[in-house]
Amino acid sequence: MNEVIRGEAFVLGNNVDTDQIIPAEYLNLNPADPDEKKVFGRQALSGVPAGQSGLPGGDVRFVEAGQSPSRFAVIVAGRNFGCGSSREHAPLALSEAGCRAVVAESFARIFYRNSINGAYLVPMETPLRLIDEIATGNSVELDIGAAVLRDTTAGREYALTPLGEAAEIITAGGIFEYARRAGML
Repeated sequence: MNEVIRGEAFVLGNNVDTDQIIPAEYLNLNPADPDEKKVFGRQALSGVPAGQSGLPGGDVRFVEAGQSPSRFAVIVAGRNFGCGSSREHAPLALSEAGCRAVVAESFARIFYRNSINGAYLVPMETPLRLIDEIATGNSVELDIGAAVLRDTTAGREYALTPLGEAAEIITAGGIFEYARRAGML
């Protein structure tokens, strides 16, 4: 996967759970209905408590009221991103909001797999605590093939953990399309 994702970074801390990514009150919506699917994007990260969004400033909204998609293409987060319940709606909501990738110190396993299996977004891990290095609103470039995140605002570059075989599933458009192409279905 030799794609480069460019855009603004949105910084979050540790233990961002799926209820913060998409609050349970929106789970009655049907993602197969195009109008209802858009609501997931408009409500992405609306459950993040006040004072914790867009660290360190604290009150930056991922999706501003009445505006969709988000201006943020890449989320930079701490440890255990996507913990909580095992809902596929979480990576879907971020994708619908315009997020293309999440770079985190670690992911909850189910969020990581749902992101890849649905080809909703690119989940990449970092061995560094990038939330102390990158600020919300900084321009970034994520070179997926090279496994490098560049903060072009600050002029810094960070090595990430390569996606490995997961890149093939995302490139194919998800686990089912990957299985079809591989002759498994």
